Amino acid sequence: MSILIAEDDPHLRSGIVDLLTLEGFPCQVAEDGAKALALFRQSKPDLCVFDVMMPAMDGLTLCREVRRIDPLVPILLLSARGEETDRVRGLDVGADDYMAKPFGARELIARVKAALRRAKAQESKTQESKVQETQAAADAAKPDPCARVQMGDLDIDPKAMRAFRGNTKIDLTSREVAILMTLYERRGQAVSRDELFDLCWGRGFMPNSRALDQYVSALRKKIELDPANPQIIRTVHGVGYRHEAEG
Repeated sequence: MSILIAEDDPHLRSGIVDLLTLEGFPCQVAEDGAKALALFRQSKPDLCVFDVMMPAMDGLTLCREVRRIDPLVPILLLSARGEETDRVRGLDVGADDYMAKPFGARELIARVKAALRRAKAQESKTQESKVQETQAAADAAKPDPCARVQMGDLDIDPKAMRAFRGNTKIDLTSREVAILMTLYERRGQAVSRDELFDLCWGRGFMPNSRALDQYVSALRKKIELDPANPQIIRTVHGVGYRHEAEG
């Protein structure tokens, strides 16, 4: 957790650094806003403490520039002016908190820690939201388990538990549908025997070494034009089975 401090008063700057360093926070310092902005771009600190009245670039302008770079980093403004209008101006340009000088050491530490807690909580929410968005996108990309799919020249209707080749109707069991849909969803990829057992029989099922091969052999006799030269369910030697992606 690093903290960037921008304060033109050398005595106050030194005091803030000593105080935060004792609390275990590594600090970077700048005596004006322009140098602070350059340091921010280089180091991307976890929290910023900016004085409002500084040469080269004042704290309000600095806060606004930092917000353009990073909309989430917590910013604490310090100012000798503690009127409500001054606090509102600071918050309007993107500061998370505002402290009027003079302030107590314990209050500064408490506000720094509170700002870091809020930032950490916000980061966790953002990461959780990204995970949920990624999962939602993955779910949306999956085919509807009830939608009809085409595997080679075979039209499969999972809901009706049937396959069609032209006018020929082929009745399927629920497990046969599960195998076909698993291979379709993973088309172009080799699906191991263990995965097929887990997905189509359940994790608690303990098969013998040839059970799946025998089951697939029987399924091929139902759906393949030439079971000896299968095109819909192909064997991946030493691994399992694969359905080739169309095109």
